[in-house]
Amino acid sequence: MEDDKQIIRNWIKEHQISEVEVLVPDLTGNARGKFIPAHQFLNDTYPKLPESILVQTVTGEYSDEHWDFVEPTDTDMLLKPDVSTLRVVPWAREPTAQLIHDCYTMDGKLHPLASRTILRKVLDAYAALGLKPVIAPEVEFYLVSRNTDADIELIPPIGRSGRRESARLSYSIDAVSEFEDFVEDMYEYADAQQLQVDTLIHENGAAQMEINFRHGDPMSLADQVFVFKRTVRETAFKHDMYATFMAKPMKIEPGSAMHIHQSLIDIKTGRNVFADENGKFTDTLLSYIAGLQRYTPELISLYAPNVNSYRRLAPDIAAPINLNWGFDNRTTAFRVPHSEPTATRVENRFPGADANPYLAIAASLASGLLGMQKQLQPSEPHSGTANEDDVEVARTLEEGLRNLRMTPELCDLFGDLFLRAYTAVKLDEFEEFNQVISSWEREHLLLQV
Repeated sequence: MEDDKQIIRNWIKEHQISEVEVLVPDLTGNARGKFIPAHQFLNDTYPKLPESILVQTVTGEYSDEHWDFVEPTDTDMLLKPDVSTLRVVPWAREPTAQLIHDCYTMDGKLHPLASRTILRKVLDAYAALGLKPVIAPEVEFYLVSRNTDADIELIPPIGRSGRRESARLSYSIDAVSEFEDFVEDMYEYADAQQLQVDTLIHENGAAQMEINFRHGDPMSLADQVFVFKRTVRETAFKHDMYATFMAKPMKIEPGSAMHIHQSLIDIKTGRNVFADENGKFTDTLLSYIAGLQRYTPELISLYAPNVNSYRRLAPDIAAPINLNWGFDNRTTAFRVPHSEPTATRVENRFPGADANPYLAIAASLASGLLGMQKQLQPSEPHSGTANEDDVEVARTLEEGLRNLRMTPELCDLFGDLFLRAYTAVKLDEFEEFNQVISSWEREHLLLQV
């Protein structure tokens, strides 16, 4: 740890940093923390934050069971920096650093309610088996006109042509060029933060974009998605727009996903264990897929964590609604793309763009891990259009939470305390949302029932 502190000191001095953002991903995957002057940050004490921030709802409220998960005294937790996450804040006025921290209890243990802790536990379980997961996220988002009235529906922003998009423009080069200034600044900010972003495409929705990340270490990629979401929002503000990662922000447009490609490397040999030396799919890959099929119904609320998330997971929408898998079949939930044997992987298409990247990645990897350990067998690969089959997953957040704690091995892996806290927080959000009377209800039920 002393070596890490010295690295941070040298880096801050080299970049003439005047302020440090101490960051902690909360339950929603958003940044909590504090701003600390650089000279104060460099003293020998660790920053502290109240542990209660880890169990706040998306509205900033607390569930009735709040004190069952944290100390009634609302004690502090210690924050220890991860030196690998040290980055500049390219949109800040003054030279500013950002640094993601792990959360520890006051007795020095990783905090059981922190998102990074959950992913770390899953990765440790893989390491114990001599395996290293490799992932590559694909993150979708919308650009929308500035909207300060929550009662007004979102609309696409005006591009450089002076017009708004109104057609399906998947993979359109010209449609991306409509927002050329935004794209250039986004890439500039991403480069300044050493984010491993790769391809940018225009997705199916109006002013909907997708960024693909290069494959790599799951914790590093979760950190990068966490930083990337802040980056895109800040870039959009600069250009008088909003960027949203809501799963289904507009009624007539498709939802936004965070697809997760994943493979496994044998630590000793460096070989991808999903394919043999002849390029044939292994039993390990099949069991991994079977694990995704088996545990997704119980973990769906980690892929679809908000009341809005389930508007995306609907029939006739470009998102999975059942547990089918297939070869290069984008209508299935779990897709095995055509690739070289060394790049053999499975893509989990369930997670929404609104998911906490640490928890979504942990859930996906945990499902595959348990599938391999139990040597589960998947269904036959689906060769047709999977979204014409029956719905097999929850359609509401409340339904998605019902079975979250039903499997002992998942409770062991994630920690029962975390799963209880997550359930309580998300049920509180669901009940708060349920109190809102929608315009549809007023339109169709006010005088007709």
